[in-house]
Amino acid sequence: MSIDRIEKTVFIRAPRARVWEALADAKQFGEWFGVKLTGPFRPGARLRGKVTHAGYENYPFEITIERIETEQFVSWRWHPHSNDAKVDYSSEPTTLVTFELKDVAGGTQLTVVESGFDGVPASRRLAVYRGNERGWAAQVVAMQKYVSKAA
Repeated sequence: MSIDRIEKTVFIRAPRARVWEALADAKQFGEWFGVKLTGPFRPGARLRGKVTHAGYENYPFEITIERIETEQFVSWRWHPHSNDAKVDYSSEPTTLVTFELKDVAGGTQLTVVESGFDGVPASRRLAVYRGNERGWAAQVVAMQKYVSKAA
């Protein structure tokens, strides 16, 4: 079994434009993802913030937006599970997170892929992968619920 890539797909009963707003607007993204971010999503932007999930409040959150194709695709890079203030993660390779939107009958299909876990140091790789596997399963449901409430 490879642990280099996680892929999650969810159907959202909403037009692609609405799903896009929730994905690409930093404020809305933060509401369903559970982070408070500084600044807008744009290619090359480094967004910093804090996690807002209960029990994880004030953990740092930082992503660098890589690519945006309006109403179709967003990608970013980050250091997953980089929440120990005593550790410098900057020398570790980042993983790549992509979000792809497609029109499907009755709504939008959202596919999230995170890849690059093979670059995470072996001492943390399995724990990071497992944590993100569970995390993305929860996040696609959070996005689905957020957009459904707002629709």
